[in-house]
Amino acid sequence: MKIVVIGGTGLIGSKVVEKLRQKGHEAIAAAPNTGVNTITGDGLAQALVGAEVVVDVANSPSFEDQAAMNFFQTAGKNITAAEISAGVKHHVALSVVGTDRLQDSGYFRAKLAQERIIMASPIPFTLIHATQFFEFLRAIVQFSIVENTVRVPPVLFQPMAAEDVASAIAEVAVDTPVNRTIEIAGPDTFTLDEPVRKILEYDRDDRKVIVDPNAPYFGVQVSKDTLVPSAGARLGSTTFDWWLTHVPPPARKA
Repeated sequence: MKIVVIGGTGLIGSKVVEKLRQKGHEAIAAAPNTGVNTITGDGLAQALVGAEVVVDVANSPSFEDQAAMNFFQTAGKNITAAEISAGVKHHVALSVVGTDRLQDSGYFRAKLAQERIIMASPIPFTLIHATQFFEFLRAIVQFSIVENTVRVPPVLFQPMAAEDVASAIAEVAVDTPVNRTIEIAGPDTFTLDEPVRKILEYDRDDRKVIVDPNAPYFGVQVSKDTLVPSAGARLGSTTFDWWLTHVPPPARKA
């Protein structure tokens, strides 16, 4: 089966491509650096020729409100048009658990706009809502620093490994479209401060973690259950403690 992975050279996309190829499928990594640009449309129609499935895991290069909206709306419309022309039978897209509850954020308003384009398309689809990745926890730490302390809200958190995200996407891609949203998450639920404390300890970072009811999550006020899935979510198998001690952190930029 030919499966085109939009964003196929990124953190999740590259893993999805690898897993699909291991299953014997023709997985194509579609990204600007492979000659496919969903914003300009360059290379998109050619990449989709003969494709049965399109997996979209691309993210906006900017989190600024209007830039994110422009990216997801433009890419979504271009992908839909190319899929219709190519006769694609299944569109799979990665989004975020709690997107509809994070609408004070321009980025998440853009993600919801992307989802609505997918749902309005005649192409059968499966939307995957994932919880936050372990790999982004250090970014959460950096975003939460206030006067050399790390301030996080008292919310539930069920993060998962990028490897498990990719496995779930690869399984869905070769399955029948369900025309609805499914949720995926990690095997364990914490309060947000727990994994933050562990990652600071592992990194030998002595900054103090403060649980603050007024602290935002990426600039948005959240409630206790905003970031966790509903009952029945598909759970990954990788625990945070195992990931922390077995997956090397990203290299520091010079």
